Amino acid sequence: MAGTHGDRTAEPESIIRIEHLSKVFRDGRRQVKAVDDVSFEVQKGEIFGLLGPNGAGKSTIIRILTTLLRPTSGKAFVGPYDVVRHPEEIRRVIGVCPQTSTLDLELTAYDNLDFYGNLLDIDPRHLDARIRELLDMADLTDRAHAPVQTLSGGMRRKLEIVRAFIHRPLILFLDEPTIGLDPESRREVWQQVTALNQEETTIILTTHYMDEAEKFCDRIAFVDRGRLLRLDTTENLKHSLPAGDVIEIGIEAVDEEALRDLRADRRLTSVEVREHKLIISAENGSRLLPSIVETFERHAIPMTSIAIRSPSIEDVFIYLTGRRLDGGRGEPAGPPRKRGDRP
Repeated sequence: MAGTHGDRTAEPESIIRIEHLSKVFRDGRRQVKAVDDVSFEVQKGEIFGLLGPNGAGKSTIIRILTTLLRPTSGKAFVGPYDVVRHPEEIRRVIGVCPQTSTLDLELTAYDNLDFYGNLLDIDPRHLDARIRELLDMADLTDRAHAPVQTLSGGMRRKLEIVRAFIHRPLILFLDEPTIGLDPESRREVWQQVTALNQEETTIILTTHYMDEAEKFCDRIAFVDRGRLLRLDTTENLKHSLPAGDVIEIGIEAVDEEALRDLRADRRLTSVEVREHKLIISAENGSRLLPSIVETFERHAIPMTSIAIRSPSIEDVFIYLTGRRLDGGRGEPAGPPRKRGDRP
């Protein structure tokens, strides 16, 4: 769980440092700034989440850190190495597991690892033992000589992750490690990721699954439109919201008059519409619930469900951007109203 990976009592040591990083692409005559003056550090041994919608700039940051792109301006360091001046040194200390599978489906699990180990010039005298160690770590020993095309999606993903770890890198980059997997496969992949982290491997990942980021990441960086919005622990991010409770009310249709009445209530921090739910943020939500229900009854709006919960990481992202991580709008009538704003 977040905050439990490795020894956090010692003074944190940075293993990645980004200083005023920018990346500009040309689209015909137009310039597109994919990364816009981003600065942050990643601490050694942590699981670090880089979250944002598609096109936010997180993949560009990862590609710069893994030496696949040169920055337009600013600096980035992996360990003591500059990404522009020391790309070969960086590639020796990192492992990368891309979102799109690059396994050879006709080769066996063992042969995929063997081929990759030879590409990385791992000593042949130690490669066989290392492959068997990784297959055991991925719980794939009994499938070592099975063609990859016969493995399940979860098994393939676990194989790709240990393949990226075959040379014992200091840092492991995971791009959407569990996308498209069923819940059980997602659980198994995360068992594997946390096991690698226990070996003091720093994990940097992108994910669209907010529940995974909230549960496993020590710290999360929110990126949107190329800029770093907020970086902190999951608990600090949730506590940064100006309200203590989130009230979710299921609705079949939106009533604009009822929305105006609710937004006029200064006790409510924000009122948002997400698909078929009304999301209300407020302190002491349980005490305010009767008056909220009365508003619904006054406007004759049927409610399909009511729930009160603590804020989530997704609530933080919507509060910062006005939209969901998947790119959908968090509210059709503008960003959430903050405490003290006039309705």
